[in-house]
Amino acid sequence: MTVTDSSSTLAGRSPLATAHAQLSSAIEILGYDEGLHAMLATPRREITVAIPLRRDDGTTELFTGYRVQHNITRGPGKGGLRYAPGVDPDEVRALAMWMTWKCAVVDLPYGGAKGGVTIDPRQYSQAELERVTRRYTSEIMPMIGPERDIMAPDIGTDEQTMAWVMDTYSVNKGYTIPAVTTGKPVAMGGSLGRATATSRGVVHSARAALADAGVDLRDVSVAVQGFGKVGSHATRFFADAGARVIAVSDQYGGVQAADGLDVAALTAHVTATGSVVGFAGGDPIDNDALLALDVDVLVPAAVEGVLDEVTAQTVKARWVVEGANGPTTGAGDQVLADRGIVVVPDILANAGGVVVSYFEWVQANQTYWWTEAEIEERLEQRMLASYANVAQVARAEGLSLRDAALTIGVRRVAEAHQIRGLYP
Repeated sequence: MTVTDSSSTLAGRSPLATAHAQLSSAIEILGYDEGLHAMLATPRREITVAIPLRRDDGTTELFTGYRVQHNITRGPGKGGLRYAPGVDPDEVRALAMWMTWKCAVVDLPYGGAKGGVTIDPRQYSQAELERVTRRYTSEIMPMIGPERDIMAPDIGTDEQTMAWVMDTYSVNKGYTIPAVTTGKPVAMGGSLGRATATSRGVVHSARAALADAGVDLRDVSVAVQGFGKVGSHATRFFADAGARVIAVSDQYGGVQAADGLDVAALTAHVTATGSVVGFAGGDPIDNDALLALDVDVLVPAAVEGVLDEVTAQTVKARWVVEGANGPTTGAGDQVLADRGIVVVPDILANAGGVVVSYFEWVQANQTYWWTEAEIEERLEQRMLASYANVAQVARAEGLSLRDAALTIGVRRVAEAHQIRGLYP
């Protein structure tokens, strides 16, 4: 098998090209052979399904859905379900691969998986999205389950989506199985603290990276690209910790204020209007200009590939803390490294969500739920310990934080492969 290498893909913005380039870099550092490289690069299982939808007006549309299990050597697959018009097989494969390394970096007993449906959820009613979700779940049922593959929300999906998945799976099995999904409503067996876990993890990672340089979070300015599930809560947590959040943006545009945004007022504005655009407490700014702001910490928390070889040249921040999955391309990463900008990589920085998903899965299996304070304490401990491990490897081996995190994750998965052996 030929594995895509970094020399041919670094310039690309494709998430899968970026994921393969990152893996190739880790394989080179670790000295693994081509056979193991091929195993680690290739999804274990994947399925493509047709999803017919009877719309509210009686017409029928057909969508395509995917589920990819990249690696299940360390445990069941774990990964989100994404509803977006740009979902395609390669994006899902890349996201599943990143989940494999992410779970290994924070030492969870999971492999990496991801799912998606090529649909713009904003164009469909709640009842239509329920029908899409239930049909998608029924089509992929042989691949999922609390011991096989556990879904969670992602772009375009939420806790209600997870409740529909859980119910569909449970009805088909004949009894209630809360552990088949995470990120569910608390009333349906979800965990306290899950909705904000990814955002808290981003802030914990940022605090740890700043502390390595002797800088306090209260003394920095922050810009956040993306004001969705991750960015909105991260903005609030940064402000609560004393940081000065001077700019945020979403898919429609952005807003900035040199003295710091009133995050509470901004959140109220977004709740009322659906966007940060038009907020009276700041001046308009577009997404590319936000990436180039003179801030201490930049948090790309939207989609993949926003920091490429062009936009990375404009970054003035000292730290980039990746709230999104794959926001920096391979070429962009090299530019940032050459310019001395510290990147706290996605597979570490945004791992808070999967950490608390793991807690939710454990609680569901035990049918015993923890307090929010217990969740947040355990999350902070896991994130800070994981950051410390990555930083120690980076210092000891002269690596970037990304390469250190990748080598930790890839090594743990490779060791599991080697210990288990090949069957037959």
